[in-house]
Amino acid sequence: MFSPQGPSLRELCIQALSSVQRGYDLLAPKFDHTPFRTPESILGATAHVLSELGPFSQGLDVCCGTGAGMQVLRPLCQGRITGVDFSAGMLAQARSAHPDATWVQADARALPFAENFDLAVTFGALGHFLPTERTALFEGVYRALRPGGLFTFAVGAPPPLTSVSHWATLGFDLAMRVRNAVWRPPFVMYYRSSPLPAVLDELTAAGFTATAVALTGLGRHRDSSPRYRLILARKPADHH
Repeated sequence: MFSPQGPSLRELCIQALSSVQRGYDLLAPKFDHTPFRTPESILGATAHVLSELGPFSQGLDVCCGTGAGMQVLRPLCQGRITGVDFSAGMLAQARSAHPDATWVQADARALPFAENFDLAVTFGALGHFLPTERTALFEGVYRALRPGGLFTFAVGAPPPLTSVSHWATLGFDLAMRVRNAVWRPPFVMYYRSSPLPAVLDELTAAGFTATAVALTGLGRHRDSSPRYRLILARKPADHH
């Protein structure tokens, strides 16, 4: 599951008992050697869809981590590309790997931008926000985009009830809820807290026109449903 360059079990335990921010500060130097980093397959599938919708000018990676999303933004964006994250440790790794990009430390629930970007992406971050917090996240991205701008991210479809993935993610989320009930500070990371219908409704409430397209190249479940879909949330061009 982890490469030899990844964190030890002891390090993971320390991180798991920290806050989200502190946990990622500790994990940052070894994060790219863990399964928590967004897989190249998801980055590539997202870039393929977006290549038919661009080019774009300025690009933003929300909750950028160590900067994997720059692989998507760089070839698509003709202007400045920016990453924002609240972990100083993750940003230090991102800055080292992509010194040509702009890096901003900020909480994604209070993004410090106003109509600066034409494209915003995020990868693997929704599970770090409680459902009640997604409104602030989506409204902040909406403000950060110029009229006509696009916000996009991949979401995994719920695995079938008979699959190992279903029970693994359910077990993980239950374990995290128990951990957060008995330990402070909380570490918010849930795999099953972002159902597609709710996310689409919340994006619409924030002002976006939102649709979901199947990322068929990433495979299907046994019931033929796609494993991943890409959310395409467009800010109206006539926004004032």
